[in-house]
Amino acid sequence: MRAAALALAALTALLATGARAGAPPPEPADYRQDHYRTPTPATLAGARVIGAGEAEALWRRGVLFIDVMPQAPRPAGLPPGTLWRDPPHESIPNAHWLVNTGFGALAPETEAYFRSALERLTGGDRDKPMVFFCLRHCWMSWNAAKRALALGYTRVIWFPDGTDGWSDAALPLERLQPEK
Repeated sequence: MRAAALALAALTALLATGARAGAPPPEPADYRQDHYRTPTPATLAGARVIGAGEAEALWRRGVLFIDVMPQAPRPAGLPPGTLWRDPPHESIPNAHWLVNTGFGALAPETEAYFRSALERLTGGDRDKPMVFFCLRHCWMSWNAAKRALALGYTRVIWFPDGTDGWSDAALPLERLQPEK
């Protein structure tokens, strides 16, 4: 009886907030700092949000695609002298992989890497369109796109389904190396 009462109270609270099952979370005021592989908002203030069909059309037009998937770290505790090879990373063809730039807080070196890579890739044109992506339900691309907006880029496009949505649409993937 007590469990039923608690469940009813929880359901009432959920309905009172207007939340719906499966509804995307609201945009946070700042960057997402943890739990990066959870559902993302449906929007990003200042950016255009696209699906796979529009992503493909932009890709075919040669728009700049920025992959922000983190790079797998070397496993801790490997014996000295153990050979470590980075796992391969499959991504949208011709994309630029800016590793580790989607975390909520960036080390100064990573922030400088992100800033200089965008400057180089856009030729300094803050109005050049850029599509940011990672995987579906990955806050990394949301954070990186928000960070590009904060740097003054005006045509930021966010592809929240990322390589998962791209692959689901039977579009090609290719192996990428991190951008230097």
